[in-house]
Amino acid sequence: MSIFTAPKGTYDLLPPSSATFLAIRERLSAPLRRAGYGYIETPVFEDVKLFSRGVGESTDIVTKEMFSLTKRGKEDLALRPEGTASVVRAALQANLHKLGNLPVKLWYSGSFYRYERPQAGRYRQFAQVGAEAIGAEDPALDAELIILADDAFRSLGLSNYSLLINSLGDKQCRPVYRAALQEFLTGLELDEDTRRRAEINPLRVLDDKRDSVQAQLTDAPMLRDYLCEDCKAYDEQVRQLLTAAGVAFVDDPKLVRGLDYYTRTTFEFVHNGLGAQSAIGGGGRYDGLSEMLGGPALPSVGWGLGVDRTYLAMEAEGVVLDLPASTSVYAVALGEEAKNVLFAKVIELRRAGVATDLAFGVKGIKNAMKSADRSGARFALVAGDRDLAEGVVQLKDMTTGEQTPVALEALVSTLKEKQL
Repeated sequence: MSIFTAPKGTYDLLPPSSATFLAIRERLSAPLRRAGYGYIETPVFEDVKLFSRGVGESTDIVTKEMFSLTKRGKEDLALRPEGTASVVRAALQANLHKLGNLPVKLWYSGSFYRYERPQAGRYRQFAQVGAEAIGAEDPALDAELIILADDAFRSLGLSNYSLLINSLGDKQCRPVYRAALQEFLTGLELDEDTRRRAEINPLRVLDDKRDSVQAQLTDAPMLRDYLCEDCKAYDEQVRQLLTAAGVAFVDDPKLVRGLDYYTRTTFEFVHNGLGAQSAIGGGGRYDGLSEMLGGPALPSVGWGLGVDRTYLAMEAEGVVLDLPASTSVYAVALGEEAKNVLFAKVIELRRAGVATDLAFGVKGIKNAMKSADRSGARFALVAGDRDLAEGVVQLKDMTTGEQTPVALEALVSTLKEKQL
């Protein structure tokens, strides 16, 4: 047995669970592909300043959770803790905003890294499917992305979740609220780290999960009471579009999320069966991020949906996806000559698009048929010397047990007719 194990806070993704994870990625991204979003892939590590500028100096992600890489040369690099900053950086670097109509619609899928205390639903390496719409300020775009996320979760059979929505205002109205909130926070009993966070970005205190802090925030001023008329109208349009599309939501005036770049619309999907780590996805509008990264003004909106959390949510609801078996046909050879013939047929079937496997290294028909049964194949191909002399193989239906001879020359067409 190996003395090595997966690092703390990580896990190995193995069959058969891995097939479900692949299906989750596929279904979370399918609505995006239908809506004109193109796939983007960025490096798993970036300049550390990309995240400190974009995500925010005061966030736990930057101050406590980011994996910094050992220096080589003069570069300070970090494993990506989230996807938006990297995607916006890549879009700016490639001048995608200059190539055609805005918004630039992009989606991604990959692993992200945060040095967190490992627990159920919280890992140091985790998977997300994300989407970004860069370069347009339009409440319909915010609503589109929220609806696409809701459609994705429903396509997986999930129902026991809620959508939380808030507006964080913009550069016109948020400074007024920020000042009011800072004044309120000065009168609370907060530890030194929280007071420092309140000085840098007081809205982050609203996101503090500790009961001792939340208990003191009962009478905190609410941002919705400070929204300017433009932000109020924008927020109302988003909500009207969601309602018209049949997407239910809950107003959450304390919803901030953990990143500094959000403006106006912010939202989170939470599952009622996951306990403390209930968020399965979320995002919002980030109109100033491009400028923070040295680019032009490109108002944008996006989200990230957790693949790991979605898997746990499906387990909590007892949702099991109806996935096709990885193998449709399993070949069992009785003797070396038969194995050579069936090996060639296996290759031919695979090239014809039929998922086919062969009993490798299995001795005896009994053990071979057990392997065929464990494979989940719908049919088994069985052939010995007598079968080959007659130019046939035996095709066994693994569900009914019925077995019929099929001419070798007609094997591929026969199996294709069975829609494998």
